[in-house]
Amino acid sequence: MANFNKVILAGNMTRDPELRYTPKGTAIAKFGLAINRNWTAEDGQKREEVTFVDVDAFGKQAEVIGQYLKKGRPVLVEGRLKLDQWDDKQTGQKRSRLGVVLESFSFLDSGNREGGGAPSASSAPAAF
Repeated sequence: MANFNKVILAGNMTRDPELRYTPKGTAIAKFGLAINRNWTAEDGQKREEVTFVDVDAFGKQAEVIGQYLKKGRPVLVEGRLKLDQWDDKQTGQKRSRLGVVLESFSFLDSGNREGGGAPSASSAPAAF
């Protein structure tokens, strides 16, 4: 049976990217993404749910993200799901969470240039 692991998400960055480098010089950028879903329930009430996702980027993409993307900026990401597992140092319990390993991304137009800090698609590469 074939396996397929691909996600495409569009949302707003929840924090400025954390950019660091490995000892061998590989760039790593970590950031959060909030994806809003709005709908009208059967009772006519407007509803909203927000899904928060952590994204890890590597190499040149990480450097571009660190330079151009800031908290609040809308972005489209494509990547694969990855399960992170660890032992909680305080409780000793096993913990886990799903995150996304970035494969490509695109700048999205925020419509509001104040405080965005990132160039429009016309002045920066649109997809990586």
